[in-house]
Amino acid sequence: MRITQRGQVTIPEPIRRSTGLLPGTEVEFVQDKHGVRLRPVAGGKATPREKRVAEVLDRMRGSATLKMTTEEIMALTRGE
Repeated sequence: MRITQRGQVTIPEPIRRSTGLLPGTEVEFVQDKHGVRLRPVAGGKATPREKRVAEVLDRMRGSATLKMTTEEIMALTRGE
């Protein structure tokens, strides 16, 4: 993984999910003798509603049984 010119990195999805780092979560970097750690800011965590939405979406992920391509789904939503 590389840091972009703007100082950005992508946190892998399994790590975000297991640690509750949802979009909008405020984080901080902590430097110690072992290196640099990223952690949620105390009091800056996701709201209970955001956590609940993330939990529901995680349970739903991969549960679709209808085999359609993205283009087929988009055609249905456009009424084609």
